[in-house]
Amino acid sequence: MPDLSAAFVRLHARLAPVAFVPEVRLHQADEPIGLWELTEGEFHSAQPPPFWAFAWAGGQALARYVTDHPELVAGRRVLDLASGSGLVAIAAARGGAATVRAVEVDERAVAAVALNAEANGVRVDAELGDILDGDAGDAEVVLAGDVFYSEAMARRMLRFLLRAARSGARVLVGDPGRAFLPRERFHELAAYEVPVPEALESVRVKHTTVWELDPAPPGAAR
Repeated sequence: MPDLSAAFVRLHARLAPVAFVPEVRLHQADEPIGLWELTEGEFHSAQPPPFWAFAWAGGQALARYVTDHPELVAGRRVLDLASGSGLVAIAAARGGAATVRAVEVDERAVAAVALNAEANGVRVDAELGDILDGDAGDAEVVLAGDVFYSEAMARRMLRFLLRAARSGARVLVGDPGRAFLPRERFHELAAYEVPVPEALESVRVKHTTVWELDPAPPGAAR
């Protein structure tokens, strides 16, 4: 299956620079809706939608921030959650991270991460699995782009990220104003106007924020 997944990525996505992070090239779909239907989008099957085929706003903003602030990851162990295309993981590897672990639940996404890392000349350890009920292992920095898109995902993600932060990791997320981001748990690091595929977001630019998680409960004394 890994070879078939890699072949699928090569067939349906074209290697091109990322709009807001042109330092990185990814295999990206030219026509989002057709690929979504091809992979049975809208969750008509157990196969996840092809999140790996697009540079989503949250990931672009987070990758831009990491690229512009390599000291965040340099020499550190990094975990990229729900990695998608691997954009954020690749930005961390380019920034000098000691190791980068990119985790995904979609076999095609894992293949895309590996192909994209190779295309950018960096080492990323792409891993298939759902680790949200566990912990971040030895990660010193945890990154997550655009992961608060549903209520159920947001609850699981927040619990995982809080465990990571309380274990000493710095936790950053990129988010373009999704409804389920618990903003009271974060403080803002940067904000950008990020170009996005209009077919996916119904707009051409999304105001997107990079946030850092505060492990303390809201209102707690500091």
